[in-house]
Amino acid sequence: MLVFIDDSGDPGFKIDKGSTPVFVIACVIFDDELEAEKTAVTIKEFRRKLKFSDKYEFKFNKSSKELRLKFLKQIASCKFRIRAIVFDKKKIRSAELKTSKQSFYNYAIKMVLKHNFGTIKEAKLRLDGHGDRLYKREVIKYLRNELNNPNEKIFQKLQFVDSRSNVLIQLADMVAGSIHRVHQVNKNDAKVYYSLIKKREDNLWNFA
Repeated sequence: MLVFIDDSGDPGFKIDKGSTPVFVIACVIFDDELEAEKTAVTIKEFRRKLKFSDKYEFKFNKSSKELRLKFLKQIASCKFRIRAIVFDKKKIRSAELKTSKQSFYNYAIKMVLKHNFGTIKEAKLRLDGHGDRLYKREVIKYLRNELNNPNEKIFQKLQFVDSRSNVLIQLADMVAGSIHRVHQVNKNDAKVYYSLIKKREDNLWNFA
């Protein structure tokens, strides 16, 4: 099992100074590594068809509406599952989570993986790589302590990957952005993107 994880919004709580009111963590889950490979090829072939460079990175926030729709239609038939958690920051009460972006980010990843109702087991996790070696080591230690125990092992390995070269992390970004857009009610395209991939939804948790 392969799980690619990315976010949309930001983990800060200074909403009056530009932080997003909503934060999303999305997991794109492949139960078969072969299906992951097929999906990666589909995205790369789509990129070639558009005559984009092989180094081009698909990102929801940097894409036009037309490109978002084309991308999501292209991967709609691929075999993956979506699990996501959506935080309305006004409902967060913990002082630590509200004052430490890293604590909130780690907590959000933990929650979306922990409450999976037995649908994620011994997975290989892939996270967009950022931060130094110490930061990465601390994240892995935190998640291993919080998610794995003698009776249950949610993940067996976690790797940080570069989204610029990993099209499946780019897929997770597009999925996270599509979910986030649903909660931006002032946008006239709020629901159009996620409607294209909703059938892949395993669980969408509005955290409260």
